[in-house]
Amino acid sequence: MKKILILSFIYFNTIYSFAYSNNVLYEKIDLFGEVLEKIKKDYVDEVDQANVIDSAINGVLQSLDPYSAYMSPELFREMQTDTSGEFGGLGIEIGMEAGVVKVISPIDDTPAEKAGIKAGDYIVKIGKEQVQGKSLMEAVKLMRGPVGTSIDLTVRRKNVRKPIEFKITRKVIEVRSVNSEIIGDKKNLGYIRLKSFNENSDKQILLSIKKFEKNSKIKGYVIDLRNNPGGLLTQAINITDFFLNDGEIVSTKGRKVSETRKFFARKGDETKGKPLVVLINNGSASASEIFAGALKDHKRAIILGESSYGKGSVQSIIPLRNGGGMRLTISKYYLPSGKSISEVGVTPDIFVEEVGDDFKINSKADNQLNYAIKLFNS
Repeated sequence: MKKILILSFIYFNTIYSFAYSNNVLYEKIDLFGEVLEKIKKDYVDEVDQANVIDSAINGVLQSLDPYSAYMSPELFREMQTDTSGEFGGLGIEIGMEAGVVKVISPIDDTPAEKAGIKAGDYIVKIGKEQVQGKSLMEAVKLMRGPVGTSIDLTVRRKNVRKPIEFKITRKVIEVRSVNSEIIGDKKNLGYIRLKSFNENSDKQILLSIKKFEKNSKIKGYVIDLRNNPGGLLTQAINITDFFLNDGEIVSTKGRKVSETRKFFARKGDETKGKPLVVLINNGSASASEIFAGALKDHKRAIILGESSYGKGSVQSIIPLRNGGGMRLTISKYYLPSGKSISEVGVTPDIFVEEVGDDFKINSKADNQLNYAIKLFNS
C-alpha cells in the first residue's frame, strides 16, 4: 500500500509539473502576442510584423550562444547557393561576441587578409550600415555581393584608439586548404600550412607527410594552424590521428545519446614520432583547437604562438518548414584531459606574440615561425 501511495504521488507530481510548465509556456506565448499587438498599435513608426517576428526568433537562438542563429528563407537559399560567378565574398570567418560581429580569422590570400583585417577585429560598420543590433546572418548578407564590387568595412581593434577603415573588393573565395614545403637553414623541416579542415584536407596532409618521409634529411615538422577557423570534425579527427600512435583525440557531449561520443587514434604515427611544433594564434578555432589540444594533452607536440580562439562547440544546419533554416549548437567537444576550450582556447606551451607591422605568415618577418625553426636547432 505504501509503495502504491509513493508511486501515485510521483505520478501526480509529474503530471502537475508538466501542466505547470505548459501553463507558464502558454502564458509567455500570450505575452509575446500582446507585445506584438502593442507594437502594431502604438509604436511610433509602422513596422513589418513578419520582420519583427524573424528578429525575435533570431534573438531566442542568439541568447543560447554566439553560434546559433536563424536564417530567413531568402538568406537560407543564399547560403546554399554556389558562389561561383554570382556572389563574391571577403574571405573572413566571423562570429558573435556580446552582440558584436567579431572576426574569428581572415583566410590566407583573400581580399580581407590582403587588406589587413586581423583575427580579433570587431566589425562595427559595413558600408553605411551600423552592425550593432544586427544578427550574424544579416552581417554575412551585407558583406556578400557581386564579384568585383567593393565594400567599406570599419573595425575596432584591440589597443588601437580610433576605428580602422578598409575598402575591400569582393571575389570568389577559393581556398586551397594545404600548402607544404621544406624549410629551415639546413632544409630539414617539413612545414605544413593547414588553412581549414575541408573535405579533402586529410588526403592532402597525408600526401605531404609521405613526400617528406621519403626525404632522409627531414628531422621534424612544423604544423601551422594560425588563422585556421576550423571546419569538419571528421577531418580534425583524421588529421590528428596521423600524428598519434594511440589514445583519445576528442569527445563530444550533447543532450542526445547520438551526440555523445569518444574518438580514438588508430595505431601508427605517420611521422614515426618525429618532433612536432604546432603554431596557433587567436584565429585558430574549432577543429584547429581539437588538433592542437589533443597533441598538447598527449605531449606529442610543442604548441607555440598565442592562445587560440576558444570555440568548443558543434553546430548543425537544420531546415525549417517555412523554407528557412537554423544553425543550432548540438554538442560540445572536450579534449583528452576532459577540459572544454569554450571561451578559453588552447594555451601555447611557448607564448610568442606576433610582432612588426610587416608581419606576414610564412615570410621573413614571421617571428613565430622563425622561433619554431630555432627550437629544432637548439
